[in-house]
Amino acid sequence: MTVEGFLVNPEVLQSLYGGIPIMGDVRIRSVNLNWRGPTVTLRVDLPSFPDSAPQEWIDAGVDTVQCQFQFLAVENMSLTEWDPPVVGAIDLAPWGGKRRMRVTADGSGVTLRFDCNESVRVGHVSAFKIQQDGSDDGRHLFVSKIDARRHTSLPPSDEKTFYER
Repeated sequence: MTVEGFLVNPEVLQSLYGGIPIMGDVRIRSVNLNWRGPTVTLRVDLPSFPDSAPQEWIDAGVDTVQCQFQFLAVENMSLTEWDPPVVGAIDLAPWGGKRRMRVTADGSGVTLRFDCNESVRVGHVSAFKIQQDGSDDGRHLFVSKIDARRHTSLPPSDEKTFYER
């Protein structure tokens, strides 16, 4: 099943893409675990660049869109393979009733599974120019005005307001 059926705030991706991109062949940049919730946040590069990207993005020469997907009330997590760079498919499926789902991320360098609440929040949407080595270093153009004001590139991984909210 696609992420679209589970997103609680799909508007930002819908405005960029006219819908929600299929989560096959996404580059999974990071897996952030937070005991509060408990929560898992995946930072991913989306599989395509929007056809109708904002003019600011076109002028800046960016070519990749990145965002975070946050999953709440996580249980039964298993990360048996993590060997970056990681490219894989993220699948979500109803699981066990009571508004729960199973999330799987399988692909080159990753095997991740967990159960969680069926509501997924998308956040920190940005565009950047992917580096020759595949890294996401450098300037990011954030969609959110708050993110754009606070960050011109990805903050360090210990920046709690970026990676845990």
